[in-house]
Amino acid sequence: MSAGMRLEMRQSQGLVITPQLQQAIKLLQLSNMELDQFIQQELAENPFLTRGDDGVAERQAEAAPEREAPLDGRAEPVPEAPAIAGADGPDWPSETGESSAEAFPAAPRERRSAGGDEDLPSLEATLSRPVSLREHLLAQVVADADDPETRFIACALVERLDGAGYLREPVEELCVELKTGRDVIERALRIVQGLDPAGVGARDLRECLALQLRELNRLDPAMQALLDHLPALARADFPSLLRACQVDQEDLQDMIAEIRALNPRPGAAFDPDPAPVVSPDVHVLPMPGGNWRVEVDPRTLPRVLADTGYYSVISSSAEGRKAKEYLSERWQSANWLVKALDQRARTVLRVTKAIFQRQKGFLTHGPARLRPLVLRDIAEATGLHESTVSRATSDKYVGTPRGTFALKYFFSTGLPSSDGESSVSAEVIRQRIRKMIERETPDDILSDDKLVLLLDKEGMQVARRTVAKYRESLNIASSLQRRRAKALHR
Repeated sequence: MSAGMRLEMRQSQGLVITPQLQQAIKLLQLSNMELDQFIQQELAENPFLTRGDDGVAERQAEAAPEREAPLDGRAEPVPEAPAIAGADGPDWPSETGESSAEAFPAAPRERRSAGGDEDLPSLEATLSRPVSLREHLLAQVVADADDPETRFIACALVERLDGAGYLREPVEELCVELKTGRDVIERALRIVQGLDPAGVGARDLRECLALQLRELNRLDPAMQALLDHLPALARADFPSLLRACQVDQEDLQDMIAEIRALNPRPGAAFDPDPAPVVSPDVHVLPMPGGNWRVEVDPRTLPRVLADTGYYSVISSSAEGRKAKEYLSERWQSANWLVKALDQRARTVLRVTKAIFQRQKGFLTHGPARLRPLVLRDIAEATGLHESTVSRATSDKYVGTPRGTFALKYFFSTGLPSSDGESSVSAEVIRQRIRKMIERETPDDILSDDKLVLLLDKEGMQVARRTVAKYRESLNIASSLQRRRAKALHR
């Protein structure tokens, strides 16, 4: 074989992930809030992208065929998602030549009346938000602390409280940060812990409850002993609590009731954590005849459009090769983004419809009729890859007559039934365990072994360790803890 250089041609197949395909994959797995942030960034960077108006979006969404596609079990063509609507163009001046600011002048400011300051609203009436925890505490510190150094340290401690009102930093670290002695820190901390609401400035739960009980003049030795054994209280280990507190069962029951009436997060009333707002990506709505319709929520659809008119004006006046290349690249990127968003809506709708073709029982009867479902089932029904189905259901929510649920909620493995011919959804078993425990009586507490027997009688074959795992996922205590708790409240 002679060594030498030669030219050969070979033909082969390979998968190449282009930047556009990477972007489409990224868009598919984003939630609607993340997608909106991404669109905002693209609108700021790409001059040929523009927001669409609601009227156009609604007209095009109503014209989409999948909005009226029922879940009646009949074969039908692949659904098409609502088209991504767009605007007619940039915001041009009015016909009079005035800008929007000139055409709609701001309302004049209210003038001070001749009566003077007595006609002005009070300071409280001008507040646009509720008083925060820090503002509430700092006002008290200024009034209570006479020593300037102590007042300064107390204000610094208030600034370090978390949203629940706790001081999490150790005293040693505070001494280094504030460059002062331990006695000054502790003196300022006593001032903070004496503020309203009671319990702020505590280092842990035990101290928080103790501060509130001291305010109520209920911190006696027996109550202090109960606070010292909070882990036993959490385990419902009442025999050890009776020995530690040296009280009878009736007194212990009253003490526990007092503990439960306290607030473990005294600062949360001022700065409550906002409840997360979930906007469904799709809706499942009932139709006459017992059928169901799946439609994309138009409020979560990003209404963007590649502005053809603006591109024509700009590209015709561009000079130089680099300028034309830039405009061409931006125009291609805008068009691809619009198509990718449209494809994302189609895919999510297609996957959701396939899910509820198999979960109609949930829509009519609730979680007790959920069927076992895995990604492979939806992939085979839609012709998509399992990874695509996983991305299409990640952080996506569906609105149903029974509430709003994550699409992942409808996927659960199936456990074999007693007859060996069918399988039962894990979520169905979990909900059945919860209902059984809710109906138990103090004289008949259901152990995990007894739950296994009861489930087996209902045709659900489950191992004991699986029952224990499902019970713990529902935040339900063990049978021993439940028995002690019910015995104490008799």
